[in-house]
Amino acid sequence: MQKLEHYIQVAGQRLRCGYTTGTCAAAAARGAAELLLTGAAPDLLRVETPSGLTVEVEVEEARLLGNCARCAVRKDAGDDPDVTDGVLVWAAVERTASPGVTIDGGEGVGRVTRPGLDQPPGAAAINSVPRRMITEQLETALRAAGADCGFRAVISIPQGRELAEKTFNPRLGIEGGLSVLGTSGIVRPMSEAALVASIHAELDVRRAEGAFDLLVSPGNYGADFARDVLGLDLRQSVQCSNYIGDTLDYAAAKGFRSLLLVGHLGKLVKCAAGVMNTHSRVADCRMETLAAHAALCGANRETVRVILQAVTTEAAILALREAGLLEPTMDSVMEALSHHLRRRAGETLRVEAVLFTNQHGILGETEGAAELLALHRKGEREP
Repeated sequence: MQKLEHYIQVAGQRLRCGYTTGTCAAAAARGAAELLLTGAAPDLLRVETPSGLTVEVEVEEARLLGNCARCAVRKDAGDDPDVTDGVLVWAAVERTASPGVTIDGGEGVGRVTRPGLDQPPGAAAINSVPRRMITEQLETALRAAGADCGFRAVISIPQGRELAEKTFNPRLGIEGGLSVLGTSGIVRPMSEAALVASIHAELDVRRAEGAFDLLVSPGNYGADFARDVLGLDLRQSVQCSNYIGDTLDYAAAKGFRSLLLVGHLGKLVKCAAGVMNTHSRVADCRMETLAAHAALCGANRETVRVILQAVTTEAAILALREAGLLEPTMDSVMEALSHHLRRRAGETLRVEAVLFTNQHGILGETEGAAELLALHRKGEREP
């Protein structure tokens, strides 16, 4: 098995990156397509990932059976403790008379049973970015061979059903196997201590550069929303992952003046309950918190039940909107969020927050958030 030789430095540790199940599926599909079109499977596959990094993957197995070719590659999670590390990801590809590409899941790939996820109920749990990567690889193979047919691809992970029991898939309503995931195509390994240390190091850099006012987001969703929707300058922003409490503690200790937190409802609603490490293994009080605030605002028993049974916060928002309680519930959540953030930050660090979802946009702002939004739009971070 050829391993990805790409490393990152995290708090003095040299950690090896890996590639996602989405990258594996795209590579396997390309190998199967080439076998089907040319009669020979490549020994090595190259996939350009969304991150811009090219991954080279060995073909572990390849079989040609009439109008169907199957190819397998092995997942490499690098130094990340991933339950899928080392599993075989298979793609079965067959010609279709009509042009275009269709993608489905086979053995060991979960099936979505509840609304609110990346794919609709009934679809294979193969997320949007992996679907795009698979399609790109199959279309490239068709162009290279000058073929005018289409393709149907079925992705399988034979160990997936068993491994899925170690994930949150059953709780999310994904049945029968794993999800095929990945937004960048690359797995970036991070231990908790190393990740917190890297956040501290980034805050040290910002302070050394003379910054007094921080823009913080938990991850890419928040950063993208801050840039693309709010129009904020990200040049001196920091991503804090799940470690919101640690980030507040360190920012206060380093003498920062203010911190504007821009985050998705799924993360920040936990903070509204006083949870400052938002990783799902620490706490998942999203629906309970939303249901409690909805009840405070007059939600009936049925609305509370629907919220508690929602798979995602997006689905819970729909229930609140249908009940006519979205605005008061979000006001209540923001009041609690502001209280917990300010209590954690102490008296010297001013903290404001903007809460959003991709589907519904801004859902709430703390009382003084508008002032810090204007500050970061102007880039006025001098003391």
